[in-house]
Amino acid sequence: MKLPCAIILCLALLAAFKLASAATLQIQIIPKVSGQPLQPASFRYQTLAGETFSITRVSYLTSDFELQRDDGSWLELSNSVAWLDFYASRDSFRLENIPPGQYRTLRFLVGLNTNLNHAAVARFPAGHPLNPDVNGLYWGWQGGYVFLALEGLWRNSAGEMDGWAYHLARDTNTVRIALAAPLLITNETKVELNFDLAALLNAPCPLSFARDGSSTHSRNGDPVAAALVKNLPGAFSVYHIAQLTDAQIAAADPQPLYLPKKFTPYQFQMSATFPIPDLPRDNPLTVERVTLGKQLFFDRHISVNDAQSCADCHVVDKAFTDGRSTARGAEGTFGPRKTMPLFNLAWKDQFFWDGRATSLRQQVLQPIQNPVEMHQSLTNLVVKLAKSDGNYPALFDAAFGSPQVTAEKISLALEAYLLSLTSFDAKFDRVLAGHDQFTPQEQRGFELFSTEYDPRRGQYGADCFHCHGGPLFQSQGFANNGLDAVFSDLGRAKVTGKSYDRGKFAVPSLRNVALRAPYMHDGRFQTLGEVVEHYCTGVVRSDTLDPNIAKHPDGGVPLDSDDKKAIVAFLKTLTDEKYLNAYAAQ
Repeated sequence: MKLPCAIILCLALLAAFKLASAATLQIQIIPKVSGQPLQPASFRYQTLAGETFSITRVSYLTSDFELQRDDGSWLELSNSVAWLDFYASRDSFRLENIPPGQYRTLRFLVGLNTNLNHAAVARFPAGHPLNPDVNGLYWGWQGGYVFLALEGLWRNSAGEMDGWAYHLARDTNTVRIALAAPLLITNETKVELNFDLAALLNAPCPLSFARDGSSTHSRNGDPVAAALVKNLPGAFSVYHIAQLTDAQIAAADPQPLYLPKKFTPYQFQMSATFPIPDLPRDNPLTVERVTLGKQLFFDRHISVNDAQSCADCHVVDKAFTDGRSTARGAEGTFGPRKTMPLFNLAWKDQFFWDGRATSLRQQVLQPIQNPVEMHQSLTNLVVKLAKSDGNYPALFDAAFGSPQVTAEKISLALEAYLLSLTSFDAKFDRVLAGHDQFTPQEQRGFELFSTEYDPRRGQYGADCFHCHGGPLFQSQGFANNGLDAVFSDLGRAKVTGKSYDRGKFAVPSLRNVALRAPYMHDGRFQTLGEVVEHYCTGVVRSDTLDPNIAKHPDGGVPLDSDDKKAIVAFLKTLTDEKYLNAYAAQ
């Protein structure tokens, strides 16, 4: 049946009025310890057993938010999920389209309901709290999420530094939090909650690292997980409620930069098992931009003496590395760190070994200008390209709607090309899809790789997956993996200025790792066997050692020679020949 135009107009106006009258609730959750702001990585806290400890990770998922009306009924807020992380400075989120009014109780889950916990991760768009590339809490091929990850270091009874890692997970361990809160929700309301980690570790079930264990992965019957479940409801409290001003309300999404009238969308390729990446909205991938970026990548005019291109340090058959311990510049000078691989960069948000660039467009301009690398000023580069025989004015016109060459457009084009480099079809992927099979040795290596080392609970794996988990085999974070006790290279701390970041470097993907020797940020290990040996016998303790490594025995995870070989065999199944052949043929 067709409705009269007047009725349709009325319905549209009613819908618009309803949307305009909807309110927003902003929730901020602030981690504290005994009522005081959490001090990052500080050895100032004590368990009730007298153990001194620090906290180096607080990362968790919340969901199923509800508001109780004055009549006792509950308003369920659909699609209400949030990921919060202290070290990523994620402590607030917004719940939209709430009917304005008076409410008296706020409740939510720490964790996820069963449907969300086991949903196909590929359904979650870029930026969604449950996108694994966003939260880093997905268990990958094991399925489900870690609901709460708490990690840190502690000193045992001998005064030696050890690590602790409490990972609360599994459907039975979701926890309902209910907080009395007189909420008058109008246009934009903000409620601040405290999350007290001292209460979480101490009441009503006090935890001791020595007595109860320094790690949990929430297996059935695990007493640490059971204690965390009992302690969580008392760890949250309401701190403050306020109404936000117009000036505090968020700004609009960025618009595309220099988009020409005619362009060809680029067919971005990825695995169906990968999380959806957060591609830059202001630099849409087009064939024209990728084409320009590729030409710039292989052009030696980009260096001061026309002797070196990006591709000379990022060689295709070495997974876009160069085979050297540290990178060599255009004028023959060697830098302090190894060349990093170039693939699956769409799933990263910080670049270089120390994370000093937060976008690819920032990253690509730094090697060009660096005196140890290409030593080229951007002003000179723009002039050279405009006058070169590379037909750049026409390429820039096709990509950006104008023949003008600028440093900004150079960075956008290189960003587009680098985002197009994806790797997702190794033997590992074919085995997971049922199209291939591991050898017995590779299967053993995979089992070791994806199993924690926790003798207290009968687990004797290699514990690799904590830092290199999920289908991307990488982490967005930075870690000290026990290479040194004294740091000649401060790593991440050189960028942040924080003492707790000393000796921490980016955790690279293990895909195509067999092609990327030598290894580590300074290329100190020549073979994968040496890398595995480091994690078994060579780990050096320091105050910033990653807790997931520090919780292991001195030296590392004890494995016999056959198991070490099995891990190397598994790592070789991560080589993607199609990726190599595709870009070598270009």
